[in-house]
Amino acid sequence: MSRFLSNEAAALAPYTPGEQPQDQQYIKLNTNESPFPPSPKVIKAISRAELLKLNLYSDPTCSALHAAIADYYGLKPENVLAGNGSDEVLAFAFRAFCGGGRGVAYADITYGFYKAQAALFGLSAKMIPLREDFTLNVDDYMDFPGTIFIANPNAPTGMSVPRADIQRLLEANPNRVVVVDEAYVDFGGESCVPMIFRYDNLLVIQTMSKSRQLAGGRLGFALGHPDLIADLNRVKYSFNPYNVNRLSMAAGAAAMADTAYFDACCAAVRQTRAWTVGELENLGFTVLPSSANFIFAKSQRIPGGELYRRLKENGILVRWFDADRIRDYVRITIGSMEQMEALVDQIGQLLEAL
Repeated sequence: MSRFLSNEAAALAPYTPGEQPQDQQYIKLNTNESPFPPSPKVIKAISRAELLKLNLYSDPTCSALHAAIADYYGLKPENVLAGNGSDEVLAFAFRAFCGGGRGVAYADITYGFYKAQAALFGLSAKMIPLREDFTLNVDDYMDFPGTIFIANPNAPTGMSVPRADIQRLLEANPNRVVVVDEAYVDFGGESCVPMIFRYDNLLVIQTMSKSRQLAGGRLGFALGHPDLIADLNRVKYSFNPYNVNRLSMAAGAAAMADTAYFDACCAAVRQTRAWTVGELENLGFTVLPSSANFIFAKSQRIPGGELYRRLKENGILVRWFDADRIRDYVRITIGSMEQMEALVDQIGQLLEAL
């Protein structure tokens, strides 16, 4: 740190992304990326004509992209706001709907960026423990008066909350915003998007990084009542009006239009996930029920940290969190069937050598 860093910045505990080592070729099962390339329509959309326009600013209103997203979900463009990844959209929501005496609540075991962003904005935050079985029970949030953030399906557990429970939470207090982070919903969760027209205190945030193969394109979006979207735009235009570049806009609109490719990729991930769960359970692992493109698993025979390190030594990356309650688990992204076969084979060899 330099001597110029402010005390507030020095006190931050930044989010730690999944490692991206460059020292060798790894089977990467640690950052929940898609094992598939972008849609062929996305490749076609990044045309020479678009490349030649990179000397010009992108459309700050993201009109074509918003229209494509709205069309897919049966919404209107005024129900949509796109951002530079869902992390930016989440930051807009933290800034727009928290502060000034209004605190924020989220689970104790969930996406680590919530804690980092709450600290960045100096917010009063309440972490509400998941139940012993790692389920999120909305009854634990009913009396909280501030803004609520729920990852559904949750990360890193992969477990989901029924839409009916989110509905109860929305109705219990119409004067607070409930933000539902649906980064992984396309792999088996129950989306809250159909409730947007009924509840003006619901904001749904999704990403194109996972199910639409655009992690490197950095595209996320919020869906909600036009008034909530206007609030987010107020923050956006106070921070970075040109937040989505023109190539990502073109890619995102094309990805939203290719529903056949989207459906096929999601189905393949679900099928591979089921196979992987079965194989790991045959090896004695406990695997939490997952609605995401990853699984959360532990073995009684090898600690989570040791399994992570041994797999890395053998060219396979998974994610391990050195944190209370989940230290015995590893989070494993669902890759291609070939990658998962290699993982299961390597784990089997490690266990045999114990």
